[in-house]
Amino acid sequence: LQPLLLLLLLIRSLLPPITIASLITTMMIRSANRGGRRLAHVLNRCHRSSSTAAAAASSTSAASDKNIICTCECPESCPQQCHNLLDTDRQHVIHPYTSMTDPLPTFPIQSAKGIHLKLNDGRKLIDGMSSWWAAVHGYRNPVLDNALKEQIESSMSHVMFGGLTHKPAVQLTTKLLQLANNIQDDSTDYHHFTKVFLSDSGSVSVEVAMKMALQYWFTLEQPSKTKFVSLRNGYHGDTLGAMSICDPVNGMHSIFSGVLAKQLFVSTPTGGMEEDGVQTITEMKQLLEEHHEEIAAVVMEPIVQGAGGMRFYHPSVLRKVRELCDEYNVLLIFDEIATGFGRTGTMFASWQNESTYQPWYLTEGSSFSIINSEDKKISTNEIVNADILCLGKALTGGYMTLGATLTTDKVAHGISHNGGVFMHGPTFMANPLACSVSLASMGLLTSSPWEERVRNVENALIEHISPLSELDSVREVRVLGAIGVCELKEGLDRDGMARIQRALVEEGVWLRPFGKLLYTMPPFNCDELEDDHIKKIGEAMYKVVSSKPKA
Repeated sequence: LQPLLLLLLLIRSLLPPITIASLITTMMIRSANRGGRRLAHVLNRCHRSSSTAAAAASSTSAASDKNIICTCECPESCPQQCHNLLDTDRQHVIHPYTSMTDPLPTFPIQSAKGIHLKLNDGRKLIDGMSSWWAAVHGYRNPVLDNALKEQIESSMSHVMFGGLTHKPAVQLTTKLLQLANNIQDDSTDYHHFTKVFLSDSGSVSVEVAMKMALQYWFTLEQPSKTKFVSLRNGYHGDTLGAMSICDPVNGMHSIFSGVLAKQLFVSTPTGGMEEDGVQTITEMKQLLEEHHEEIAAVVMEPIVQGAGGMRFYHPSVLRKVRELCDEYNVLLIFDEIATGFGRTGTMFASWQNESTYQPWYLTEGSSFSIINSEDKKISTNEIVNADILCLGKALTGGYMTLGATLTTDKVAHGISHNGGVFMHGPTFMANPLACSVSLASMGLLTSSPWEERVRNVENALIEHISPLSELDSVREVRVLGAIGVCELKEGLDRDGMARIQRALVEEGVWLRPFGKLLYTMPPFNCDELEDDHIKKIGEAMYKVVSSKPKA
């Protein structure tokens, strides 16, 4: 270990800053390939310290270099900075949802603070993605930074959770149950959710929920109840069980349809008005009536379908599905991984009702909105509760990976009343660091005027992205809470995505388009976020969508 550390320090002293991921990747390759020839090859490719080394690069490498985006002002003069990082990244680091051999371009980031991402060349980008919904407070928030520092300096970074417990996990569990039960004080009189399983990601929290439902019915001697019902265009994660309840036709996992468990699906609501959900409820009733003896649970993303299309639907759908699940003795699971903790304007999207739900649409010149003149407090009696609730993403304010699955005494007793134990236990479940920063994030959110901030972001999004609807290539623009969506008429191919990504960076904005969607969900609870930032996001979106591809 010591020689490796010395080598790391030596390289660090010789090279300009590079990201940890690329450095570790390079070090792993050096260690794994002990032969001198391979080591020399890697060093020559990474350092490019002489014209001889550059000339020796293979034609394949030369071709791939054309796709490397060096963000330094003078790329020819920095052979050991951006180019090395991006070359190693391109050759060896696997990024999400892109080719392993010809990946989409990446941009080297040096740091992040507030609402800005700072690239290696010093340019700052407004983060319009909140790191995939998660960083609701922005970056390097002092409250969250201090929570991590205090935890690691005063206690521990991790300990196994089997047979042990710790203060951060217990405190976080208490806070989550208070939030999920809409308890406004320090009371522990939980009227619905009573149990919390802390896992290591949102997708795993869905796996945990599915296992809870299956084990519940198995223990109650109804082992035939093994199917799940989900909405078309839904997305619930990339692990195998979660993939099975994503849309098998229009989703991202159709290639795996032959190996995934076969689940049941109903059509998604066609729009945001109450009548748009009639067909969904009709199909749900018919499906439950015919198959309730083999259905363990219905799984839904409340109000907003995320990665499956960023669609909004009316909260009456949730209430009616809850009634059907009760009628046909089926559990109900809400996946609030993307929508939990304020993003839609209520603490959880499933709390939306006819008084709070205020979507805005502009479809090819025809507008639609539901505007309520008075803000109404959420009544506990009006909340549609699931039997199992999945949380993630903003759970830690975007600082660390953590998932939570909440459930009720009914489900817990069903699983364990006869001596049963719940069969799941990730190595890093209830990680103390993650629990500490999550607890700090919950406190920061609830002590801030987050509801007002979401409404301000919503109004700014309506104002600044509505001009996109004028473009011939745009089908619809829609806004709900701190979510702004531009849906194109045609999907983007690989080159189109890369072109738009580059153009957005040139405009000083970070967004991640996919398919037909160019959307934004800025860090709504960041003190630095102002109307001008939303305006710049909207202007950048308009410019890149309206521009013609270069020949």
